[in-house]
This record gives sequence, structure tokens and C-alpha cells, in this order.
Amino acid sequence: MSDPTPSPLATAAALSGRGILLGRRNPDAVISALVMPVLLMLVFVYLFGGAIDTGDTRYVTYVVPGVIVLCAGFGAAGTAVSVSEDMRRGTVDRLRTLDVGAVPFLTGHVVATVARNLLATTLVFGVAFLIGFRPAATPAGWLAAIGLLLAYIAAVSWLSAAAGLLARTPEAANTVTFLMMFLPYPSSAFVPIDTMPGWLHGFAEHQPVTPLIESMRGLLLDQPVGGAPWTALAWCGGLLALAVAASGAFFRLRTC
Repeated sequence: MSDPTPSPLATAAALSGRGILLGRRNPDAVISALVMPVLLMLVFVYLFGGAIDTGDTRYVTYVVPGVIVLCAGFGAAGTAVSVSEDMRRGTVDRLRTLDVGAVPFLTGHVVATVARNLLATTLVFGVAFLIGFRPAATPAGWLAAIGLLLAYIAAVSWLSAAAGLLARTPEAANTVTFLMMFLPYPSSAFVPIDTMPGWLHGFAEHQPVTPLIESMRGLLLDQPVGGAPWTALAWCGGLLALAVAASGAFFRLRTC
């Protein structure tokens, strides 16, 4: 007689569908995640762009990769809030009675976040094209840039899921994820690093999002990227491994 218990993969797929459906039922959060990155891009391009020297590269072309990475941070913050909401409402306790573990439960939230982020990224690209963004990427360059972005979204979404397990309230979860939304600012996302105060250069050059942004910018403009993509992947892989391990530990701590 076959075992009626669904496999972890099937459970993760079902919970991913649930996460996407819940997002559709919360249009305010979806609209905020979609509109905020576009508004920030327009603010930087039209209010600050004229005062920032990016050499031969138009500022809109320079800033788009940074806005896309910032967009990933906004989307990841929603993961922490939704995980914390499930913990607060007792949803996790009900899932535990069905023998649902940490990985399928959190995978559902992460997949929903990735889907939401891809939609937001598409919107940012669309508006960027309308205001003058003209990439010169080859098909391989586009694939590499998208692959790097997906790796980063997965890493920060799992980190956010861990924060959601650790936080006691959805409000606290949102606060904990502030760092992920802040990281693109002290980087090369919006201004060249050499225009920043000298004491900030070390952090700006060696934090996770700078090699990611430099890689995406180079790939989208068909320019040399050196070893930046491998550095970005190393950061993403390390953060993902840390987040998955921490999520498992926090899940056991909160549910046992």
C-alpha cells in the first residue's frame, strides 16, 4: 500500500502556491513592492542624476542595476513579515501536525518572494527603457545577469525567512530586515565609490552587493567584469548556506 504522505517537494510546491495566492490577497503589499523601486529610480535619475558624474555612462544606465538589487531587498523584507505572521497565527503549528518541516514551509515563502521580485524587476526594466536605459548585453550576458540576480534574491529571501522565524512580531521582522534594504546605499549602486568619504571605501568595496552590482552593470553594458561575478556568487552561496542553517535552527527552537 502506498504511503499517503506527500513528498517534501510536493509540499513545498503546494506551499509556494499558497504564498503566491496570499500575496494576491494583499494588494497593498504587492503594489508597494512594485511601485517603490520605480519611484526610487525616478527620484535618483531626475532629482539627483544631474549632480552625479558617472563618466561616459548615462546616469539612468548606471543606476538601474542598483535599483534592481534594492528591489530584491524590498521583496525579501516581505518574506520575514509573512513568515512571522504564520508563526503568530499558529499556521506553523497546524502544518507541523501534518509533518511539514522547516524546508518545505520556508521554501514556499521564498519561492513566492522570488516570483514577486521577478515581477518587480520586470517593471523596473520596463520603466527604465522608457526613460532611456539602453543595455548592450549579449544573450549570454543577460542570462548571466539574471542568474546572479536570482542567486542574490534566493540568499536574501532565506535570510529574511530566518529573521521572520527569530522575530516575535511581524513589525519586529520588518525592522530586522532593514539591513538588507540598506546595503545597496553604501555601495556602487547609486554613486561611484571614489566619491564617498575615504573611511567608507573599505566597507563599500567589500560588502556583498558591490560585486553583484558591478557584475550586473558590466554584463548589461557588455563590459569586462573580471572576477566580480565569482565574488558575487561566493557571497550569495555563503549567505544562502548560513541562512538555511540558521532557519533550520530557529524553526526547531520556535516549534519544539
